[in-house]
Amino acid sequence: MRLGIIGLPNSGKTTVFNALTRGDRPTAPVSSGKMEIFTAVVPVPDVRINKLTALYKPKRTVYTTITYTDVGGLEKGIGTGGISGTLRNELQQVDGFIHVVRAFDDDTVPHPEITIDPARDVTIMDTEFLLADLLVVEKRLEKIGVEIKQNKSQNKQAAEQEYELMKRFQAQLETEQPLRDLEVTADEYKVVRGYGLMSLKPMLIIFNVGEQMRQPDELLKDYHHKGIGLVSLQGRIEAEIAQLEGDDAAMFLAEYGITEPSANRVIRASYDLMHIQSFFTVGEDEVRAWSVQIGATAPQAAGVIHTDLAHGFIRAEVMAYKDLIAAGSESELKKLGQMRLEGKEYIVKDGDIMNVRFAN
Repeated sequence: MRLGIIGLPNSGKTTVFNALTRGDRPTAPVSSGKMEIFTAVVPVPDVRINKLTALYKPKRTVYTTITYTDVGGLEKGIGTGGISGTLRNELQQVDGFIHVVRAFDDDTVPHPEITIDPARDVTIMDTEFLLADLLVVEKRLEKIGVEIKQNKSQNKQAAEQEYELMKRFQAQLETEQPLRDLEVTADEYKVVRGYGLMSLKPMLIIFNVGEQMRQPDELLKDYHHKGIGLVSLQGRIEAEIAQLEGDDAAMFLAEYGITEPSANRVIRASYDLMHIQSFFTVGEDEVRAWSVQIGATAPQAAGVIHTDLAHGFIRAEVMAYKDLIAAGSESELKKLGQMRLEGKEYIVKDGDIMNVRFAN
């Protein structure tokens, strides 16, 4: 999973990136406005992996990961002329967005809109995405329309279906509503996936607050859209915590009343946003976490491990994480009759431990 971190200049976007990735990129007091891209791969913290490692004592432990990309160069007005070039390419590649919204006061860091107004800043970024998407949709409609009229399309039926889909998108965008609010089928999404429509992708809005914690519902009212998550984060403090280890980190967290580091909460919120869950494979050689879409079948989960497992899938031995920990061992779990054999129709659950049987 790859998430793009975006935000208006001086929103604290890089500070949040450092907090999530334990990085130490310098944060300039004034944004350069340049197109800059920084990427980091972050292991997903999961206490279940730690307990499974203690139980199996494997040669190695592998956490699942999230890739965060800090995307610079997004400013007010950029959507009017369309987002193009390298910036659009980067935005197309991400699975969703983390929008950092400034909710802290600091006279040494000027806001491009002068005042601090989180609700206004959310609207600004939403509008830029809507305008950029509308330009893409209108250009595509024009091209498809010509192809249909001149009978140049290789598949007329597919072209007509895409045209109707784009007309739906156009109507939605012209009412200043994001595309993610529409019901879009998996097949329809495949048609438009390559167009990089920003308002179609899920978004986690992070309110970057100061030393005084403020909750999202205080900062943004009557904001109801599908595919949106809202969290508050003390960006500067969390970035400092990210540089600490062990007792020092624990003392810092206690001092500011923070129950857990930002990465844990944001990653959890990211998983919820993207409808992703974790399952595990275990053994003496390796304990590993894997990510899979909620609703995935056992063969689909097997395919995440290796495509050969999906193609030759016979069945899967499945243990529930909670059952295994309560039993204390696989042998005890089997005695209790809690080891299951599941077939191709089985829907994987969060925390499942799987051993796939397959035909070569």
